[in-house]
Amino acid sequence: MNLIEKEHPVFSVRRQCELLGLNRSNLYYHSKIEGPYTLELMRLLDEEYTRYPFKGVLKMVEFLRDLGHRVNPKRVRRLLRLLGLEAIYPKKNLSNSIKKHQKYPYLLAALEINPPNQVWCTDLTYVRLKQGFIYLVAVMDWYSRYVLSWKLSNSLEVDFCIDSLEEALMFYPKPAIFNSDQGSQFTSKEFTG
Repeated sequence: MNLIEKEHPVFSVRRQCELLGLNRSNLYYHSKIEGPYTLELMRLLDEEYTRYPFKGVLKMVEFLRDLGHRVNPKRVRRLLRLLGLEAIYPKKNLSNSIKKHQKYPYLLAALEINPPNQVWCTDLTYVRLKQGFIYLVAVMDWYSRYVLSWKLSNSLEVDFCIDSLEEALMFYPKPAIFNSDQGSQFTSKEFTG
């Protein structure tokens, strides 16, 4: 059903657009169908992304230029957006906390750590692989620097952090203090529970 009647007896097209809160330019816009050459570029980008999902715009431009296509970053960026593709890489602020999660005080400021299993710590990082990245979490004894357990994951969900802690608790005595950063994985209800 078309909301705008171009031959309306009382209201002009302009007035109808005003009443509906529409911009008149939208009324006359017709989306352009991509040509065969652009579709071929999109196919090549999709195939390369499937092989190397960590390649960004500049690497994709280089890839297409190596194949003999004259493209610029602006065009490749537009085509990647049209395809819904985004390079996979570690983003900034991975350890930012979530405001609603409970925060805990830092207990190690003036503490002398002598025996093993007095303090454990945990943190996560990413490991670069040929085909992208994977995340590593480790639980460590602060005194001996011994890695008690570790897990790998391809996402930053809290589950693999919990699994790592549970594994450490299965084989070693419970520490007096468990130290971590205030990242969302470690302050979540699932982890602190």
